[in-house]
Amino acid sequence: MVTELRLSAFGPHRSAVFPLGPLTLFAGPSGSGKSQALAAYEALAGLGSGATLEEAFPEPRARIPDRAVPDAQRRRGFRLGCTVDGPVGPVRLDLAVQAEPTLRIVGERLSQDGQILLATALRDPGRRSVQAAWLTGGAIGVTRAPLPDDRLGTALLPLRVAGSTAGQRQVLAAAEQVVVALRAVFPCDPRPDRMRAAVPPGEGRLLGDCANLADVLRRTRSECGTRHALLAEAARTGCAGHVAGLDVRAPAGGGPVVAVLDRGPGRPATELARLGAGELRFLALALVLLTGPGVLDMDPAAELLSARQALTVLADDFDRGLDRRQSAEVLRLALLSCGRGHIRLVAAVGEGTAAAARDLPGVAMVDLRA
Repeated sequence: MVTELRLSAFGPHRSAVFPLGPLTLFAGPSGSGKSQALAAYEALAGLGSGATLEEAFPEPRARIPDRAVPDAQRRRGFRLGCTVDGPVGPVRLDLAVQAEPTLRIVGERLSQDGQILLATALRDPGRRSVQAAWLTGGAIGVTRAPLPDDRLGTALLPLRVAGSTAGQRQVLAAAEQVVVALRAVFPCDPRPDRMRAAVPPGEGRLLGDCANLADVLRRTRSECGTRHALLAEAARTGCAGHVAGLDVRAPAGGGPVVAVLDRGPGRPATELARLGAGELRFLALALVLLTGPGVLDMDPAAELLSARQALTVLADDFDRGLDRRQSAEVLRLALLSCGRGHIRLVAAVGEGTAAAARDLPGVAMVDLRA
């Protein structure tokens, strides 16, 4: 699991270190850097999953530190990193990225207990590669080879290191621990405007924007009665009017799936398309918090049992559109799921939710100031 996020020079953050617990909430006024912190975490997760720099940082200039001055070669960039704890102990990953004039990695370091396991550096600006050196041990000491300058070297090590020496095995174990933690991340931003339409039946894996909420509810109803009952109970708290349960309607011939609120005997059901934006976001967040890697559309490490991977949900503007009652309920669900170890949650919240959460045991608050 990622236990620390470091933003050495990233957007408004300089020399910032954020410890991350099972449930971490970022709070602060507009412009204080809440979204930037979560964007950094999401970018690291993408790189750990094999994304290119352009995919991880679609707007790299927005990540350049405020008032950063270009050097003699007109270069500007940013620096970020994280610490991942696991079976081999804490492992640090630090990354330096050039955003201008071209986007590329100019330096990467993987270390453990002060020992550098992997280091890369940009030696020749004319080549689209960095020079990498990783611990080998024995008579050789280190192995040197070029790596692409648009991908995370740590994620490439399992393909380049044989593991035939003690040093190589140490490097592999540290790299795999970091990659497993970064791949087990689910960025979530429910979009009510995309959740209102009927959806074709599919695998029932929830997308990051929760547009296929109805199909996932179809799956949870048929495969996990306990979780579906918990969702229905949450809906009674967060949705207006009497709610007897959650149901889905799907034509026998396999047509589009429609989710509805069951209003009880003698009352017409309410299609989710008729709900308010806050109600839809609330239901989507409740679903995310009560499910897991098998339901969320993500690609965790297949070689490791799900029970040994700590799924982390990233949610910027977590309480957007929610009223006080809905915010309190999703916070309760988050404490329940995070307390049981089912998931970890890193979210940015407004002042109302932050004020309610500050004194709650189990919540790690990160208060930012503009």
